Amino acid sequence: MRRRPPLDTGHAVDIRQDDPKAPHVADLLAHHLEELRSVMGEHAQALDASGLSASSVTFWTAWQDGVLAGFGALKQLDETHGEVKSMRAAPTARRTGVGRAILDHIVAEARKRGYARLSLETGTAPLHGPAISLYRSVGFVPCAPFADYQASLHNQFMSLDLSR
Repeated sequence: MRRRPPLDTGHAVDIRQDDPKAPHVADLLAHHLEELRSVMGEHAQALDASGLSASSVTFWTAWQDGVLAGFGALKQLDETHGEVKSMRAAPTARRTGVGRAILDHIVAEARKRGYARLSLETGTAPLHGPAISLYRSVGFVPCAPFADYQASLHNQFMSLDLSR
């Protein structure tokens, strides 16, 4: 059995509300979209900078030691239901706790807003394995498609009950 290296907990993660159209986001967002499209084709549901700029979406960046380490967003679907959108850790920040910090921030914000449920759509390719493990570790469970999503072989849906 192969062991993974321990998480680097020596670097604090600073989460900031940000502009997805900002120049410092462009390269990582382009990488995110290209990678998803390379494995999911037209089934990739990730939002570009314009989609992440919608009034229903709040976008955050994560920083470690002054370097962009990732991003994530929360979309309001209705008064009690939110959606995790476009979570991404930079390749150099994987396994450093950035993804967990972003997800914890999004979950905390969803609770603060009074959402009863937080949902997400993600892929089924091996590339998505670490993200799926992260989502499960905080209590997300499989669910039916929500909002305007359609089920396919390329996606899966998860939700977290925040009403407890």
